[in-house]
Formats: sequence, C-alpha cells, structure tokens
Amino acid sequence: MQALILDQQDDKTVASIQHIDESQLPQGGVTVDIDWSSLNYKDALAITGKGKIIRNFPMVPGIDFAGTVHSSEDPRFHTGERVILTGWGVGENHWGGLAQRARVSGDWLVAQPAGLDGRQAMILGTAGFTAMLCVMALDDAGIRPEDGEIVVTGASGGVGSTAVALLHALGYQVVAVSGRESTHDYLRALGASRIIGRDAFAETRPLEKQVWAGAVDTVGDKVLAKVLAQMNYGGCVAACGLAGGFGLPTTVMPFILRNVRLQGVDSVMTPPARRAEAWRRLADLIPASFYQQAATEIELAQAPEYAQRIINNQVQGRTLVKLA
Repeated sequence: MQALILDQQDDKTVASIQHIDESQLPQGGVTVDIDWSSLNYKDALAITGKGKIIRNFPMVPGIDFAGTVHSSEDPRFHTGERVILTGWGVGENHWGGLAQRARVSGDWLVAQPAGLDGRQAMILGTAGFTAMLCVMALDDAGIRPEDGEIVVTGASGGVGSTAVALLHALGYQVVAVSGRESTHDYLRALGASRIIGRDAFAETRPLEKQVWAGAVDTVGDKVLAKVLAQMNYGGCVAACGLAGGFGLPTTVMPFILRNVRLQGVDSVMTPPARRAEAWRRLADLIPASFYQQAATEIELAQAPEYAQRIINNQVQGRTLVKLA
C-alpha cells in the first residue's frame, strides 16, 4: 500500500510517498481501508515542518480519514463497516490518514452515520466536527433561537463557516465576523443574516452594550475579549480556536455581572458517545448545498505540494485526498 511518510534529515522534515507493508502499521484493534482523507492546516504544518506538530519519526500525517473496516479485533466494528476518524493524536503521534490503510484503536472510530458518505465526511472533517461541538455547547447552555443573535468569529474559516450553516439550519439568527470582503456572498449563502468586519473587534472595554445571546469563537485574544464584553446576560461563548493568538485580555466583569459562560471546546479527545452524537447531528443538519462548496480533490502524491500551498494561503476551500 502507499503512504506519505515524514522523516527527518539534517533536522528538516522530508516527505515522500513510499510503499509499505501492512506489518509496518502501528498497533491497534481495527484496520481500515481509507477512501478519503483531507489536508488541514495542522497537516500542512506537519508536512512542511513549519510547526512542531510531530515529535517521533517516521510518521504518516493526516489527522482525519473516512474509510471501510478491513479487519477488526474489536467487537464494536465489523469488516465492511464504514467509519470516520478525527483527533486522538492520529497523524501526530500515531500513523494517520494520508495512507491507503491505517490501524487504530476502536475507541477512536465512529460509525459513519446514515445520510453521509466518506467524501462528505471529509468535506466536514475535523473543522465541521468542531463546529458541531460548539453548537452543541450553546444548546447545552440553554441558548435558543428566540434568545437573540449568535455571533461567529473567523466565519470564513472551516470551523466558522460550518458553524454558520449549522446555526442557520437550527433557526438561529447568525452574524458572521470576517476580515475578507470576498467571502461575504459565501457567508450569506450559508445563512449569515449580516456580516461585520474584523476591524470592529480590534478594541474593547471591560463591559460593553449587550448584543449577543451566544457566540462561536475561533479567533481568541482581543476578538474573544470583545465578544465577552458584549454578551447578553446569561449568554454563552463556545471557544475553540486561537487563530488571533492565545492571549485573553479581559476582566471578570462579564462573568460576575452578566452571568456569562465561557465554554471551551476540544475536538481531539471528545468522548466516543458525544463524538457519535455530533456526527449524527451533522448528517441530519448540514444541507446538501453545503457539499457543493469549493473542494479540491488531489492524489496522495500531491499532498506535499498542496501542504505548501496551504501554508502560503494559496488554497480556497477544502483539500480532499482521494485514496481509494
């Protein structure tokens, strides 16, 4: 089988397509024939060596994949069953999805829900899964469509755009924050009722006028601080990203004067039951039109080239890797 192998030479990451034997796969209870994977920003950092994502070499990158069970020692999965994997450190410290076959723990797999195929699952990928977890966090906090507007920061990114589509499908009024005017038509098509430029979130005070019933934040730092200062009484912010930085220049005032909840959202170690629920809800809620968005299909051999393009911000939409 073919795999993208990352190794180190002279302290530099070198990526190459190699033929490997199944005996070289790491330990795990389920072996999966991979149909589709994708290139995420984390994958691009790993493949190019621009980020310290991988500590142990050789490594097969790819933090998510969709495929068919080849063989299983785990009674929860059977040969021929379609499955999805995201997170759990796969593609970072356990061989990942940029190969024609993977061997993983059954605890890390989710049965592919009805109404979703492998290609659609990878258009959603880790980003879509994270967006669903954010929306579920707002629901858990009791935020309902009639409570007011929901703001989504970094709305043109993978997590943000999926969150806009999900919230719109659930009947919420969604306000998208984006720094790129070229994405405005796209965000309106996904369901954003209005769009605010990122510049409006550059400065903040400890407490501002109440504006938002809930929020999905993918940016962090000053943007998250501004969102917190503008939350309605009893509002909730689901925070899942740090595209703008890992700092948080805020005060306790939104929390103790307005009863605001800041809910962190992690997609890597999400427990299996909640993971399965998230994928089931994605299959039910995402409209068919969402899968018609820009998605570039590439072969495995093209992954290093496209990883560099992602780092250079030269890729729009999702990059799907066809492995079957």
